[in-house]
Amino acid sequence: MAAPNNTPVRLSGLAYRLVQDKLITEDVAQKAFVEANKKKLPFVAYLVQEKLVEAKKVAQVASQEFGVPMLDLSILDLDHAPISLVEEKLIRGHHALPLFKRGNRLFVGVSDPTNLAALDEIKFHTGLSTEAVVVEEDKLVKTIEDAMRAAETTMSDIAGGDLENMDVDFADDRGEKEDDGKVSEEDEAPIVRFANKILLDAINLGASDIHIEPYEKTLRIRFRQDGVLSEVAALPANLASRLTARFKVMSRMNLAEKRVPQDGRISLKLSKTRKIDFRVNTCPILYGEKICLRILDPSSATLGVEALGFEPKQKEDLLKAIWKPYGMVLVTGPTGSGKTVTLYTCVNIRNEEGVNISTAEDPCEIQLYGINQVNVNPAVGLTFAEALKSFLRQDPDIVLVGEIRDLETGGIAIKAAQTGHLVLSTLHTNDAPQTLTRLVNMGVPPFNIASAVNLILAQRLARRLCKVCKVEADIPKAALIEEGFSEDEADDLVVYRAVGCDQCKEGYKGRVGIFQVMPVSEEMGKIIMDNGTSIDLAEQAQKEGVWDLRQSGLHKVRMGLTSLEELNRVTKE
Repeated sequence: MAAPNNTPVRLSGLAYRLVQDKLITEDVAQKAFVEANKKKLPFVAYLVQEKLVEAKKVAQVASQEFGVPMLDLSILDLDHAPISLVEEKLIRGHHALPLFKRGNRLFVGVSDPTNLAALDEIKFHTGLSTEAVVVEEDKLVKTIEDAMRAAETTMSDIAGGDLENMDVDFADDRGEKEDDGKVSEEDEAPIVRFANKILLDAINLGASDIHIEPYEKTLRIRFRQDGVLSEVAALPANLASRLTARFKVMSRMNLAEKRVPQDGRISLKLSKTRKIDFRVNTCPILYGEKICLRILDPSSATLGVEALGFEPKQKEDLLKAIWKPYGMVLVTGPTGSGKTVTLYTCVNIRNEEGVNISTAEDPCEIQLYGINQVNVNPAVGLTFAEALKSFLRQDPDIVLVGEIRDLETGGIAIKAAQTGHLVLSTLHTNDAPQTLTRLVNMGVPPFNIASAVNLILAQRLARRLCKVCKVEADIPKAALIEEGFSEDEADDLVVYRAVGCDQCKEGYKGRVGIFQVMPVSEEMGKIIMDNGTSIDLAEQAQKEGVWDLRQSGLHKVRMGLTSLEELNRVTKE
């Protein structure tokens, strides 16, 4: 799909009816239609997501205008819905949910009954006559997610089942499958089951990392949830070697080698349509080998830019930058701040048949169809710079470089951005202005930076307050002002604090992004070429209305999404 243009779209179907019934103006409908196509969203989904029309009103209009029955999904019993009749990719792709079956007729819940392509494809795949039932868009999104989760194999199902024979792909870190070969005698059935249970528990708890650490008297297992490590098990130390051996077998490592770190990968198939990968690393410590597993969920790259937590202006600036035909977009932040997901979300937006995308990473964390991914391997001379040189001889449109670590990589990336390619990459700096001065300190000429860099994005991840148990925090006005709020808003500002309940962990559930999105303007370019400092750039960014990380975080506190304590944890210098 090409970038949207300004050609007016001829409205039809539900869009036309919404305009006729004066729920939206024709201008709003035109813009929404273009943006929805650009973001690969159904028209109704975009309207509801952007709060342009209430989901209930859209459903009522659709039902009345097209003579289609309407159903409140909150009364639907998912246990009796014929979900299994339709493949997950059709349900998600067409935004259509099977509700019930009567004889040879399948009733399908949709928010837009004029979407005949969805009904026709479901009819073709099921062999059943399909009939539309109008449902509210927001409830449809939630119910589809609930249905898909229920359809997958859960921990409770497997715990009493066959943990020993789970579907695991034995693959090395290049993704090349090998024959299973002989399994060590230490791979006993209880250890196999326990190793599989660790992986499944981590997935079900939403962990991002698993740490297995042998000490003198215990084997400690910790999960990182919402950015914070917590202990989930302490086992006898004599289990350490056996559990380590099992994970090394699963990730295709050398069992005999215990003196040097090793890297590997595990693929775990949870259902027909969902596979989770684990990036595995071992490191020899005093009492054995510590194992760290990073959980890589490919679905995180397809969330869409809306789900990451950008403010409207920030989202607009980012989308404008990644739709440019050339130039550089840099993402910065510490390890674990979500840079990879942000980059892959941007790449996935541009991942189309007519676009050639190549990435060089260390290692490739999320595997996506349609993107040419390369694992750098300095041991054989395949560095970021060498991969980038090769890409430029492969007719690329978009290049993603995992990290700019040196002048050679930075110089090639800058030249690529200047010669008609869109380049995305990361740097390890604290905020956006420091990124520009870091490039100068590397030795990249200032005039090249000013002409090539389109936008810099700095980010952090803060834990999101639990909606169930959060309560108002009693904070004095003086303290609020000291934190960064203005004197006027501190008078009647409501902020919340974490409590903790059985629905969350320590009062938090999930994470929200805090961003500084800084387009590089002409004035900033002049400052760079005049050898200005990061302080000069930060001052100019403030003049141009760019929020720094602290300001962006304070806005999340105002919205009740996170607490001041959590904001201070991730943004206090």
